[in-house]
Amino acid sequence: MGKKKGASKADAADDFLQTLEDFTSKENWDKFFTLRGKDDSFEWYAEWPQLRDSLLPLLRDSSPSSGSLQILVPGCGNSRLSEHLYDAGLRDVTNVDFSKVVISDMLRRNIRSRPEMRWRVMDITKLQLGDECFDTVLDKGALDALMEPEVGTKLGSQYLSEAKRVLKPGGKFICLTLAESHVLALLFSSFRFGWKMTVHSISQKRSSLKTFMVVAEKEKSTVLHEITSSFDLLSLGRNDAQGSGMCEALESENQIRRDCNNGSDLLYSHEDLKLGVKGDLAELTGGHRVKFSLGSNFSYRAVLLDAQKQTEPFVYHCGVFLVPKTRAHEWLFCSEEGQWQVVESSRAARLIMVYLDSSHNGVSMEDIQNDLSPMVTQLAPRNDDEAARIPYMMASDGIKKRTTVHEVTSSLTGEVVVEDVVYESTPSNTGGLSPSADLAFRRLVFKRTEYLIQSEALLVEDGEVVDQSQTEKTKNASQSKRKGNKKRNQETSGPIMKVSHDYLASSYHAGIISGFTLVSSYLKKAESSGNMVKTVIIGLGAGLLPMFLHGCLPFFSIEAVELDPVMLSVGKDYFCFTQTDRLKVHIADGIKYIRDITNSESSSEKTSDAVSKTESASSNNAEGSTCPDILIIDVDSADSSGGLTCPASEFIEETFLLSVKRALPQHGLFVVNLVSRSQSVKDMVVSRMKKVFDHLFSLQLEEEDDVNVVLFGLCSESVIGECDIPESAVILEELLKCQRSETKQSIIDSTNKLKCWK
Repeated sequence: MGKKKGASKADAADDFLQTLEDFTSKENWDKFFTLRGKDDSFEWYAEWPQLRDSLLPLLRDSSPSSGSLQILVPGCGNSRLSEHLYDAGLRDVTNVDFSKVVISDMLRRNIRSRPEMRWRVMDITKLQLGDECFDTVLDKGALDALMEPEVGTKLGSQYLSEAKRVLKPGGKFICLTLAESHVLALLFSSFRFGWKMTVHSISQKRSSLKTFMVVAEKEKSTVLHEITSSFDLLSLGRNDAQGSGMCEALESENQIRRDCNNGSDLLYSHEDLKLGVKGDLAELTGGHRVKFSLGSNFSYRAVLLDAQKQTEPFVYHCGVFLVPKTRAHEWLFCSEEGQWQVVESSRAARLIMVYLDSSHNGVSMEDIQNDLSPMVTQLAPRNDDEAARIPYMMASDGIKKRTTVHEVTSSLTGEVVVEDVVYESTPSNTGGLSPSADLAFRRLVFKRTEYLIQSEALLVEDGEVVDQSQTEKTKNASQSKRKGNKKRNQETSGPIMKVSHDYLASSYHAGIISGFTLVSSYLKKAESSGNMVKTVIIGLGAGLLPMFLHGCLPFFSIEAVELDPVMLSVGKDYFCFTQTDRLKVHIADGIKYIRDITNSESSSEKTSDAVSKTESASSNNAEGSTCPDILIIDVDSADSSGGLTCPASEFIEETFLLSVKRALPQHGLFVVNLVSRSQSVKDMVVSRMKKVFDHLFSLQLEEEDDVNVVLFGLCSESVIGECDIPESAVILEELLKCQRSETKQSIIDSTNKLKCWK
């Protein structure tokens, strides 16, 4: 009976583990270990017989000349690894886990048979242990568990910082991992300066998954070594995707290390700088500039700049300049020349420019300063005046003038704001417009994500060439919708302004359209034969992208799908959006809309011949067809706490992506506007799309922008290569009927940034 009962408890625990959504939750693990019981150990991977021959020699080689080897096992769970180490003669083992349930169980299991072993309840991201007190930190799956894609790298970074802190010089961090790409990216980058790394492969007889052992040895020097491996990379990469991923990660990281040793720039960590990899930070070095990352409760990207000597004395020995997300990509803050101008105006001998991003949304400036202060103090140069303060300066949001045009609350979207703004500096993409004039832009903003501009349009004078019926509609809507707007118009003695639909204020719109290069041959064929190209856009916003496509690609038939009817009203009344026979709006759920198309296509009679299928797909462009040629996802997420700002997570689920592929013809193009600060989230989305689509391209909007990426999935087995893009871009350029030549040029210039992932 006892065995049967124990087996059922273990089975129940295993079933619970399969449904465990958050591996970082203490409550989830407490429940798992309670179900499992103290006598039934659970091994993530790599059991003792496979580990013993590789691990024991490595540990014994680390033994100090005097005293016993001090080993820390973080996130120990109820694995028998520590017990095997103890039985092999390594008695000085400290086990920590944040689950009080499992620590109590393990203590009871070992207190008599292994009395010298220690068990402590502790959060491994905040170790309550002294500096440099262990010879070895032995991680078996702890880092993997912390690196949930939805959580990002925050917990993993905090844990690795703690592991490095408690290691003695010459000590080893040994990490047993399944080597997922986002885990390796953090692991390799965290152990660069002052560490020597080696990777081993652990043989697994009964598992299809490999376990890798990454060893980082702590050195006193700050030399940047390449990572070595104890296995043949070529043979490993040929066998499976897991091995291939490890090979790619090793080569990528070693290339970064080679480039750095050859003098190339690198994003250093705060810990790297404290180690002295860029010299003694206590000393000022005129013209010294270092890009780095730092983080405590929050993560930041920063630049340290030491000013050149000046004729006038500096006002501050060190200062901090905070750059809001809305201005981070302005020339003044993202270019080296611009940054030196900020340094000069700050009157600080050393200026630390800190770039805020979407992760800081809703955080008070006081909390940010309190978070930064201890780290900034460590980066300040030596100063005789110990009482000297470090001032915090901040760039404004870049808005010279802001006028609220309309506010409305939607039951689906929440508070929605339409505002007219004039920027302090002229945007860089306004070629052909008068630089002397204060250009005004109309913006659509959701209060739930104020830092993200949903739609933005240039306002121009409403001249005689404008369709008078459209002007009357706009006037009437503006007068009837809001008294405040009417009052503003009465008080303004200048000309009447209207939204320009032939100018792209949002760079990602130009990026989306540039991706049409990938199917430009098909577009040319459709245009030449008089066929319409059906384009579906999920997410209307203010209707600017559909209106632009309607104007510059006259052979496009466009359908926009919008869940919130308020958006359609806002688009009509404040952004001059209109429906025509080539531009329709459906108030519907975008997910359901695409699945209905899939079901419709599946129920229709199809031939099995591939050629016939392609011809049928081409003929689907006739009026009344449901099959789109181009599908664009441009929606924001109502909850970005998981690291995904755009699109909503439902639109990148594998089931939905498969529905998209079934809905598209062979020549079809799928476009996703992806906005995320988390590299692990972006890697996850890319991985899913690579799995579903035959070919995948991406476009990084700006070199300094690691947030916004446009992804393009293609269904055809044959596709143009990167070398063919310039020729295909010429075809797209001929097809675009833009009124502004600079707008067309910005689209064609963006094609140079297209990168093939698959």
